[in-house]
This record gives sequence, structure tokens and C-alpha cells, in this order.
Amino acid sequence: MTDQMLTRTTEVLAEVLAELLGGDRATYPPETELFGSLPQLDSLALVELITVIEDRFDFELDEDDITAEVFGTVDSLARHIDACTT
Repeated sequence: MTDQMLTRTTEVLAEVLAELLGGDRATYPPETELFGSLPQLDSLALVELITVIEDRFDFELDEDDITAEVFGTVDSLARHIDACTT
């Protein structure tokens, strides 16, 4: 995984989060905590986020991948997406 690829994935995730949860891309930098930290990221929003991620990155998240570790921050989620799509 290259830094350039990770940066692009992080940017796309920030766009997705802004679309789903409100705000703009700058609201969701790589260190933004997700799971349990964003009140607007409730169970319904999480399902929507997973669906959009699967569509945008053309892969299917395994049920076992929906963890606090993977969804801990924008960066950890971007790294997981890159690992699954390369």
C-alpha cells in the first residue's frame, strides 16, 4: 500500500462521512475517532457507511471486519480498505 493510495482512500472516506453525517471533508481528518465517538454514527448510519464503502471501493466487508479496531478512526478504516482492495 502506498502513501498516495492511503491518502486517496482517506479523502474518499472523509467525503463519504461528510455526505452521511454532515459537515465537510475537513471535519473528518485521518485521526477522527469513529466507533463510539461520533454520536451521529449510530447503527443505521453505520449500515449506510458500510454500504457506501462497499459500493465506492468495489468490495464486500466481511462481518468479522466490523470491529472497533477497524472502525476506530478514519485512518484505521482507510488502511483496512486499502488492505482489502490491493
